[in-house]
Amino acid sequence: MSQPLTPPKLKSMKAQGSPIAMVTAYDYPSARLTEEAGVDVLLVGDSLGNVVLGYETTVPVTLEDMIYHTRAVVRGAPHTMIVTDMPFATYRGSKEQTLRNAARLMQEGGAHAVKLEGGAELADEIALLVSAGIPVIGHLGLTPQSVLQIGGYKVQGRDEAEAARLLADAKALEQAGAAAVVLELVVEPAAAAVSRALSIPTIGIGAGRGCDGQVLVYHDLIRYGSGIRDKRFVKAYADVGETIRGAVSQYVNEVKTGRFPEENHAFPMQAQPKESPNTKLYGGESQ
Repeated sequence: MSQPLTPPKLKSMKAQGSPIAMVTAYDYPSARLTEEAGVDVLLVGDSLGNVVLGYETTVPVTLEDMIYHTRAVVRGAPHTMIVTDMPFATYRGSKEQTLRNAARLMQEGGAHAVKLEGGAELADEIALLVSAGIPVIGHLGLTPQSVLQIGGYKVQGRDEAEAARLLADAKALEQAGAAAVVLELVVEPAAAAVSRALSIPTIGIGAGRGCDGQVLVYHDLIRYGSGIRDKRFVKAYADVGETIRGAVSQYVNEVKTGRFPEENHAFPMQAQPKESPNTKLYGGESQ
């Protein structure tokens, strides 16, 4: 079986012009299915707060949540590179705190790399993690952990100043040792410019066609859930939510109307052996 990708392999894929396919996963079955489908990298995203735990934002997600879900994903996809988000307030504090929390995601969760949201201000923390043997993926553009501060889910890099800042941040992350950079909700020209300027790969989500790879949220990709909103940057390849809803609805109806279970769903009693005509029982003992 193939081994999980490594940062040098990701970099060589960019150099060879081989696009990188990344998908989020949050549990054993999603990890197993996506690995079987041939995905290159699985991201245990703190987006699990939105699509699995029912939060409005990613902010409430804890380190323990991420460790728990990473363990399940690692069990389901042992041959795939697993990247785990460092959740809100587990970095940007002291360097010691950042290192301790990232180490827990690796040691207890089994992640192969961690992902941090932010620009040049994180360079020192990224360099520290890399020097400790922890691969790091950067995340620029829309940073969901900061959505309350930036005022919503807004497309980034719309003007020259924003695009220049994005490029400077990306170069700072590369210089600090990041293995790749996720670009989220970035206008296509700005994302393409960043991709051309870096030797490490860019992974786009809502960042257009110029990135070195793409990532989508598992639940968006297959419309798994209720009330999935259409997003411009998402292509849905199935409608699993509708299939599940229909199947459960049919089950409920058949239970209510007595059509389930049927005879073939029940277990009959085992047939009793016939008594021999020459056998007589006296006081419970055969003679």
